[in-house]
Parts: sequence; C-alpha cells; structure tokens
Amino acid sequence: MIRGFEVVSQYKDCDIILPIRKTAASAGYDLATAHDSTLLPGRVTVLHTGIKAYMQHDEYLGIYIRSGLAIKYCLSLINGQGIIDADYYNNMENEGHIMIAIFNHGTEAVELKKGTRVAQGIFYKYLKADNDCAAEVRSGGFGSTGQ
Repeated sequence: MIRGFEVVSQYKDCDIILPIRKTAASAGYDLATAHDSTLLPGRVTVLHTGIKAYMQHDEYLGIYIRSGLAIKYCLSLINGQGIIDADYYNNMENEGHIMIAIFNHGTEAVELKKGTRVAQGIFYKYLKADNDCAAEVRSGGFGSTGQ
C-alpha cells in the first residue's frame, strides 16, 4: 500500500464512497459529506467524510474547498488549506477520520446532502530542513499536534 483511502470503521455500513478523480487530468480526489448537514451563515461547520487516508511518511494530503461550491455558496475552509499528515492515519483518537471545517460567508444557510462533494484532496511529497530532529509520535487525532 502506497497511498489511498479507506472507510473509517464507524462508517463501514453507511454507504461511503471512496474519493476518486473525475478526469484523467484531475489533480484532486473529491471528498464528500457522510451526512446531511446545514451550514449556518457566519459559522464554522465541521463535516465528517467517513474516510481516512494512508500515504508514505514523507507525504501529506492537502485539502481544498471545491471551487464551484465556494463560488456558488460563499464557502471556504476555515484554515484555507487542510493538511492531513501521514501519521494521522489510524491514530488512536479517531482512526484518522478526515473532517472538513467549512465557514459560510453568506447570509443564508446552505443545505448539503450526504454524498455532496465538498472538497478535494491532493497528495504531496514534502522536504525536511537540515538537522530536522522531529521524533515525537502522534498521540491524538483532529488538531492534536497544535496543543
């Protein structure tokens, strides 16, 4: 296994569709919502995808809002770009469940149905600085390395 997606065990019986690229030249894998959701104006909503991603130790999955959704409904990722680290996969807290924090800049609530493609995930390799000595092992899930 080099890189890819799996359904989180909690969602095994929820008809979750694994992310795919829609065209041969697409960079991103479309990530969809696992539940119906309402995005209230002026608020952040954390959407569950029901999936996790595995990759090589020197890679990460960049998460971006789908442009059509952003333009049509005035939505953005609250952090601009989400970053899923390789060691987030199968962490003890949430099994590596990918969740997407979306901010509604509009004045109306936005209703999303289960299966709505809301974001794209793109796999990247990254470089390390000379004398990098990071040795800490991830112990938590969503947002755990910022504590």
